[in-house]
Amino acid sequence: MNLSKKDDDNLWISWDEYHRMIEYLAFIIYESQWKFDQILCLARGGLRVGDHLSRIYGLPLAILATSSYHDSTGMVRSDLDIAQHITITRGALKGRVLLVDDLVDSGVTIQRVLFHLKDRFPEVTEIRSAVLWCKSRSILVPDYYVKFLLMNPWIHQPFEYYDALSPENLSILIRRSK
Repeated sequence: MNLSKKDDDNLWISWDEYHRMIEYLAFIIYESQWKFDQILCLARGGLRVGDHLSRIYGLPLAILATSSYHDSTGMVRSDLDIAQHITITRGALKGRVLLVDDLVDSGVTIQRVLFHLKDRFPEVTEIRSAVLWCKSRSILVPDYYVKFLLMNPWIHQPFEYYDALSPENLSILIRRSK
């Protein structure tokens, strides 16, 4: 599973590799034999990962919006914002929860979310975390991860394409392809 292009500062991931990594993460969690009741993903980065895991495991997906990258490029970290409410379709957040994101960079987001959940959701009895990438500079190591990145590169995920695609540019592209 090493189709990506990389150098010490950057790691480019294709859609195929991204999807295979999510499947491998599901396998790692399954092999651990830990049983969980719900999946909580951190939006935006963990949305796709959470959606896939929710479908594979047949469990409801809860969503908590967080953001620490606020500039137009999405590459400059600032203060972490955590939404006040969790979106969930069935019941409330409780029991054993799998907390999912795409990556652990500094570890601050997952650490703060864990405190947030323990403080506001007393019916949650256990939380484990799962990500695709864990960077070595992180202050915590998630319970489950696919790749440990010693060099801490910027990860260029396949959906970054849409960050720079405006509706106007999309319209031009579609009209040209007709």
